[in-house]
Amino acid sequence: MIAPGAYAILAPLFVGFLVGPRCLMGLLSGAISSGCMVAIMMSNAGGAWDNSKKYCEALGIKKTDQGKACIVGDTVGDPFKDTSGPSLNILIKLMSMVSLTIAPLLRDNEDWYRAYYGAIPLALFIICSAVLVVKGILTWKDPLADLGGSEPKSEEEEGLKSTEIELADKAEQGL
Repeated sequence: MIAPGAYAILAPLFVGFLVGPRCLMGLLSGAISSGCMVAIMMSNAGGAWDNSKKYCEALGIKKTDQGKACIVGDTVGDPFKDTSGPSLNILIKLMSMVSLTIAPLLRDNEDWYRAYYGAIPLALFIICSAVLVVKGILTWKDPLADLGGSEPKSEEEEGLKSTEIELADKAEQGL
């Protein structure tokens, strides 16, 4: 939660001071409209997944593959419904409150007026991102990728792997 909190605080600061109040108004309207739509989608999807599990229980198919899929859907749906959707509301409020706090400083400013003030939060934004990447907190790596390695491979996947090994052996012999 370090990155979203830092970005929600620093984005209005560097946009407001660097570009100006009109751009800050555009940033807030975009954040509100996209954030509300994503929050509504996540809440609805989480509720649908939660209700699918209840429906499977009502049909009595809890021990079948469909029932197991419904349990997985419920595992994903509960965080969607209970945490992810409502947390976007908090980020939108945080951005709005930071913008309201700096609004008196931006009053009567033209676009790009004293843009060097915005360079400070922009530098903090970049430094924060760089530190999070170096520490491995902000990464593209899937944290659950190591957990799913125990399932059996299909015959097609095994055949492809043996073909790759044979090609590699032939390439080594040819060299």
